[in-house]
Amino acid sequence: MRKRLYEIVTASGSDDRVSSGYDAFMIVLIVVSLVPLAFKDETPFLSALDKTCACVFVLDYLARWMTADYKYGSRSVLSFVRYPFSFMAVIDLLSVLPSFTVMNSCFKVLRMARMFRALRVLRVLKAARYSRSLQIILRVFRRSREALLTVGTLALAYILICALVILNVEPESFENFYDAVYWACVSLTTMGYGDIYPVTAVGRFFTMISSFLGIAIVALPAGIITAGYMAEVAHTDSDTQA
Repeated sequence: MRKRLYEIVTASGSDDRVSSGYDAFMIVLIVVSLVPLAFKDETPFLSALDKTCACVFVLDYLARWMTADYKYGSRSVLSFVRYPFSFMAVIDLLSVLPSFTVMNSCFKVLRMARMFRALRVLRVLKAARYSRSLQIILRVFRRSREALLTVGTLALAYILICALVILNVEPESFENFYDAVYWACVSLTTMGYGDIYPVTAVGRFFTMISSFLGIAIVALPAGIITAGYMAEVAHTDSDTQA
């Protein structure tokens, strides 16, 4: 019984119609569950729609947890302990929590209700279980995690250093360190919103230097991901032909 349940909730092969139907149903449900986020006001219909979808997602989460031993190929109790801490299980949990009134009430006290509500967008990541293309991208991130972590560390160091420098070079333009970090992030990504900017000659010169460095840092992860994606696609195609 549990083995069959695992076969159904796991991404299916072409020969299992029940599992294929379940996959299609879940993809449609994921799309439908995002509809309430397109409206600023929450009507009774949208609220009911969100809670209905959330209940189905909870059942899916429990079904996957109940069959965790088949997922990890081990009948040990550790399989059931390990599953809630897996990446997709955490995504599943975070995407449904905002749909429950008790959790919303707690976060309203902390004035984070809107941010907490936006976590429902994470439901999009659930589609990765059923999409071949998204699975390839996830494998690319997994295999390139060391290189991406190195670039991420470099970018974080760049942002903090630039923020510290600009805050001390031009303290009159930046009220606090957070504003300086925000400016550094905008400079790193070359967005240039223009809401916070240096006005002195020294500050502008430093901004030009940091912008050139930012372009180089931003280009690195794009190259890593592109190279990894092409290699993964070639590997997948060779396995299919074999």
